[in-house]
Amino acid sequence: MDEGAQRILQYLTEVEVAAEDILSDKQQLVDLDSRRNRNREALSALRNGSSEDNVKVCFGNMFIKFPQESTRSMILKDHEQLDKEISDLRKCLKGKVNRLNDLQGKPELRGYNLSHLSSDEIKAINSLLKK
Repeated sequence: MDEGAQRILQYLTEVEVAAEDILSDKQQLVDLDSRRNRNREALSALRNGSSEDNVKVCFGNMFIKFPQESTRSMILKDHEQLDKEISDLRKCLKGKVNRLNDLQGKPELRGYNLSHLSSDEIKAINSLLKK
């Protein structure tokens, strides 16, 4: 192979690897979000269910009786961990998308690095708008 074809092959390989990395991260986000939704459903079932002392919890392929409060705290801890993983994954994804765009010669996405307003900022804006 001549040098030009080698460079083209290397470039296409880099772009393909970067794109596959982004796709795998997006799939992982979907999977984590699905788990988070199941946690919400479980918390709702605990809230709306009977006030028994023990509830049945599925671990793998078996059900175990646990105290309701312990189950609720386990689900909440798992929910917090999932939120953290999703947030970290989204932060990494922004850099990976920018790298892919850079490899392809596209401009960086505008507005992609925006973050949401905090509750204090929302309160300040609302108080300004009421005047």
